[in-house]
Amino acid sequence: MTAARNRAAARRGRGRHLNLDEAVVLLTGATGGLGTDLARELHRHGVRTALVGRSQERLTALAAELGGPDRALALQGNVAELAQLEGVAARAADHFGRIDVVIAGAGTDTADTLEDIDPQAFERDIDTNLTAVWRTFRATLPYVRRTRGHLVAVSSLAAFVHSPMQSSYAASKAGVVALCDSLRLELAGSGVTVGSVHPTFFDTPMQATLRENAALTAAWGGYRGVFTPVERGQVVKEIVRSINRRARTTVVPRRYGFAALAPGLLQRLLEAGPLRPHVKGNPHA
Repeated sequence: MTAARNRAAARRGRGRHLNLDEAVVLLTGATGGLGTDLARELHRHGVRTALVGRSQERLTALAAELGGPDRALALQGNVAELAQLEGVAARAADHFGRIDVVIAGAGTDTADTLEDIDPQAFERDIDTNLTAVWRTFRATLPYVRRTRGHLVAVSSLAAFVHSPMQSSYAASKAGVVALCDSLRLELAGSGVTVGSVHPTFFDTPMQATLRENAALTAAWGGYRGVFTPVERGQVVKEIVRSINRRARTTVVPRRYGFAALAPGLLQRLLEAGPLRPHVKGNPHA
């Protein structure tokens, strides 16, 4: 039965588009603001979901909401531990018979200057936002190879646009792009596709915390103009769309897609405009 399911999954994964109906998706960061809404949207598309996070209580409640074990499986796991993710992937594949899509969605951010940031916080941001993506893909790739599925990392527009007081976040999110680019080349011809998603500001508990930082809010122009946040629902829908299309790079909103094509140029333009107060007087800017 498992072999037959894998053959069916491989047929599902062929071609440019990926059929989400009855697909099996493993999602890390499932109990976060974005992760929970994303799990619900995937459920509406007929997806069966392996929900991964650190809070068993919240995972169990979300899995029950999405229909219980036949449709959603609660899997407690820490993205900081490769062995735990390997165990989670094995349990998900055993339970559902396969894994078609993996979404590395865990993330964190500490807003502070390079000189003042707590070293442990800096390292935690890099680990959660970048190294955990590697762990997630490493643990699940053997299963995704069998179904010729899709790997997607939730990055940020900060991968292309870098602000003050976000050195750990910007570096980690830019690293995700490089990781995905390298892995995509390694998997060429395998049928497995790799994508990254880069939303601008949107409403999450993490974003609410960042808004309490007056200096960072000022750097982003009070979150007005080009820095106006988008609705979380828009980000969710774009992630689902990117999976269906096996997209390489998805920027939310789409009108900022040029940022992925010419990040260096955009950075210079922002430093000459909205971010100018932070580079004025720096002879090396």
